[in-house]
Formats: sequence, C-alpha cells, structure tokens
Amino acid sequence: MDRTKSDQLHHEALSHLVGGVNSPVRAFKSVHGNPIYFEKASGAHVTDVDGNVLVDFVQSWGPLIHGHSHPDIIEAVHEKMLNGTSFGAPHLGEIELAKRVKNRFSHMDKVRFVSSGTEAVMSAVRLARGYTGRDILVKFEGCYHGHVDSLMVSSGSGLATFGIASSPGIPQDTVATTLICPLDDLEAVEYLFNEHGGEIAAVVIEPLPANNGLLVQRPEFLHGLRNLCDQHGALLIFDEVISGFRFQGGSYGDLCGVTPDLTALGKVIGGGLPVGAYGARSEIMEQLSPLGPVYQAGTLSGNPLAMAAGAKTLDMLSEGAYQHMEHLGSLLEERLGVVLEKHGYPMRMVRRESLFWLSPGDGNPAVRADQIPNDAAALYADVHQALLERGYMLAPSAYEIGFISTSHDESHILGLVEAMDDALSSLEW
Repeated sequence: MDRTKSDQLHHEALSHLVGGVNSPVRAFKSVHGNPIYFEKASGAHVTDVDGNVLVDFVQSWGPLIHGHSHPDIIEAVHEKMLNGTSFGAPHLGEIELAKRVKNRFSHMDKVRFVSSGTEAVMSAVRLARGYTGRDILVKFEGCYHGHVDSLMVSSGSGLATFGIASSPGIPQDTVATTLICPLDDLEAVEYLFNEHGGEIAAVVIEPLPANNGLLVQRPEFLHGLRNLCDQHGALLIFDEVISGFRFQGGSYGDLCGVTPDLTALGKVIGGGLPVGAYGARSEIMEQLSPLGPVYQAGTLSGNPLAMAAGAKTLDMLSEGAYQHMEHLGSLLEERLGVVLEKHGYPMRMVRRESLFWLSPGDGNPAVRADQIPNDAAALYADVHQALLERGYMLAPSAYEIGFISTSHDESHILGLVEAMDDALSSLEW
C-alpha cells in the first residue's frame, strides 16, 4: 500500500499541528506507520491522497451510521446552508431534532444541545451536582467520558478509591471529588455509598462501555446502580455518546430495562457534524439557565447545519435500517468467529448490534479494563497493518471499536473476514 503522499503531508503537518494531528488516536502511534490522509469518502469507502480505496469500519469513530457523504444528508445540510451557517439564535431545526431525540429517549422531557459528546457529559455532571447540591462523582475504570478534567482520572489502590489525575495540567483538587470503581463490581459501589452516600451527586457510566474495548456489562449490574442511586438520592447518568441510536429503541438502557436520570448523547445525533446533547425529566433540566441557576452555554449550540444533519440521520433509521445492520453484524460475528477459531483465537469477537470489537486473547472477552491483556496493542498493530494492506480500515488502536453502517453490505463483511483470514495466516504468533 503506497503512502508516499500521506507521509509527505504528515511531515508537513508536524511543523504546524501538535504531533501532526488534532486528536491523539489519529497519530497511528500504536500501530505501524504514519497517519493516513483522507481525500474523500462515500458510503462504506474512504479514498486517501495516494489513491488507495479502503472499506471503512471506523466511520468517523461512529457518527456516520449511514456511511460517508450520504446524499440525503448532504442535501439536507446544503439546503440549510443556503440560509446561513450559524444564527446564534433559536430556529425551527432545534425543535425538530429535540422532538426526534425525545421519541427515542422516553425519560427526557427536555433536551439541551451542545457541540460534542465531551460537552454533553461535562454539562450533565454539572447539572447533577447543581440539582443535588452534592459534589462527589462515581465513575468506572475503563469508561471514557471525554476530556473533562474531573473525569480524566485513573484508579488508585483499594476496593474503590478517589481518583488521581491521569493527565498533567489537571489540578489534584479537580479530581479529588471523583471516585473510581471497577466495572461489574457492585460490591465496590455499595462500599462507596456506605462511606459517602450523602455526598454523592451522581454515578456516571457508559452502560455499554465502548471507549476501552466493548466491555459488555450485565443488566443486573446496571440495575444495581439504579437501586443504589435511588436509595441514596444520587442521580444516575448514562453516557450513550457512542451507543445512542445504535439500537432500534435508541437507548441501550432501555434494552437492559434501566432508566437513568440523565443521558448524554453525541456522534450519531449529529450525522457527521459536531453535535452533543443531554436530557432528563423537567425538574432536573429546569435547573439549567435561563430557568435555573446552573449555567451552561455555547455559541454554536443548536447549529442549523448540525441540526439538519442530525434530524435527517434519525429519520433514516427505520426498522429496515436496523435489520440490515443487525444482519451484517450477525454475519460478521458468525464468519469471523470461524476464522478466529481456525487460528487459535488470537482474539475474540464481541458485538452488540452494529458495534464490534476484537477482544485480545483466547479467553472470555473482557468486561473490565484490567482483564484486557497487556500485550493487546502489540498484537493488534500487526493485524491492523495487514488489514490495511488488504484494503480494510479498522481503528488505529486496539482499544477502539468498529462500526457497521447502513452503507455496508455483505460483500464488505465477507471481504473483511477473508482479509482477516489471510492476514492471520501471514503473521507469526
């Protein structure tokens, strides 16, 4: 695979952008080589500056549930663009997208739009603290909620501990009110509530953790969190930035029978443009300014182009669309499982609907961060490079997941399976 022009551009970018990129995972540091520079994309395919055409299972890290450059979404955005790119004022598009979000998330009486998933979670946490009058948060090791200071924490020692800052530039005082628990460990959460119950504002979790692998949680664990929050007057926040709208009902929480107090959304909700949102019942949301004392604002919040892309994206998520993605996901799971077994299970396939992950190792798939093998990145780097050479693009990180879109078809799935078989045959384990 020729990357001459990509390498040249990356060399130039290093002089102008930090590390040559605007988001760290794009740097390809954990896989072999420099970043690939894309020139255009359509449907399930991306074309780089060297003319290589790749079947894309990254799909802009999840927002493009209908694939790249879907003509209906492009048309909707173009139509709105002719009237202006930003108003900084209310407009009909905000109401239309809010209605569609509420139709999928029945616990939401009100919605607030922001410009990213990080903003959505950050604002939901502030609102939870303002609503409860408490300061402490509980989060889980292996769940990523954006680059919010108070949530950029790693675990300490012990059963469940106060976190320590996981990045320079974050004051210790900022994370001093964030408690860390392991996933799938209700005993640890119970311990925290016994120690700090009257001070805990909220428990925040990805109900389907998808930023450190796809760590599928038991519904019983999520139910346990709901019960503990109810017992102690804390709020339960679901971060469905990745999982939101990936399921026909719109909510992974609904599939597990667990209703959160607040939900943060992103990615699919914007159809490829920058959008985030959070919502809850009226008594919580009305604590937000201009009705209440909790302040949050954004110049580009409710941007008309983003609202149009989001509304069109959600309108296109018909029953048939979900059935198509489930069919492809099931096909991938079945056929790739055979290939992985043939090669002695260097990894295991984990899937929920249109989301999938290659869990490293031959044992049961990880459900907690500490269950992921230490050599996961080294193993994945070779596989990633081999798949690129065969025309298939997966995320350049062993800890990121893959996405199936409505633009994929059986040939893309079967091609990936064949490429994986060939790649594993060519590698030494």
